[in-house]
Amino acid sequence: MSCDVTLGESTVLAIERMILDGCVLRVKNAVVTGGASGIGAAIADRLRADGLQVATIDLNPGEAKFSYTADVTDRTAVDAALSEIRADLGPVTVLVNAAGLDRFRRFTELTFEDWQKVIDVNLNGVFHCTQAVLPDMIEAGWGRIVNISSSSTHSGQPFMAPYVAAKSAVNGLTKSLALEYGPSGITVNAVPPGFIDTPMLRKAEERGFLGDTQKQIEATPVRRIGRPEDIAAACAFLISEEAGYITGQILGVNGGRNT
Repeated sequence: MSCDVTLGESTVLAIERMILDGCVLRVKNAVVTGGASGIGAAIADRLRADGLQVATIDLNPGEAKFSYTADVTDRTAVDAALSEIRADLGPVTVLVNAAGLDRFRRFTELTFEDWQKVIDVNLNGVFHCTQAVLPDMIEAGWGRIVNISSSSTHSGQPFMAPYVAAKSAVNGLTKSLALEYGPSGITVNAVPPGFIDTPMLRKAEERGFLGDTQKQIEATPVRRIGRPEDIAAACAFLISEEAGYITGQILGVNGGRNT
């Protein structure tokens, strides 16, 4: 392809939501699953602030523009939501898989249905959403995927066997996809949050599954509980052009725990 304008090989001009790289004009449209609350909502807000066009997919309706309702375990529903997103915004070149579900139960008391539900949301949901958007990224020759996993994959967590198993699998999937799609200009990384102040964490705290919150904070080197915005900041970096040489990495955001 020839161009009337000659640009240096590394010339990159940021123009609002568009990236001019050589002769290719790229619009960065992002999808954040689980984007109606907690960490997902913080990530969506941060990416909007950074100038991306952001759509969210969640079981619950979001309040922001371009919020779509779908169950990430239902491939038909995911495909339908993405069809709407493409009609409204265009191809998807950024995906953050933040939808999650926990289940605190002693392993011997788990039913297979309990196990399957947690695996479906935390692992199979990542499969469905990632596989569904990859063709857009491959066609664009550029893409960013960030999977929200969990610091429990480093240390384990009692009463959370299916959650830890699913999130550990997400880390492995991240590394495999990074190798497979790096040649297509797509990076794939994971961010395992540590002790983050979210509705999910507070519900677990109320049910007595987290122990003494203050002791958790005292055991954290930076001596504070994490905020959803801390995770959003890491995602924003991994999605940026500057992070184009980073892929297949597990970037812990945990205040110094589980490093």
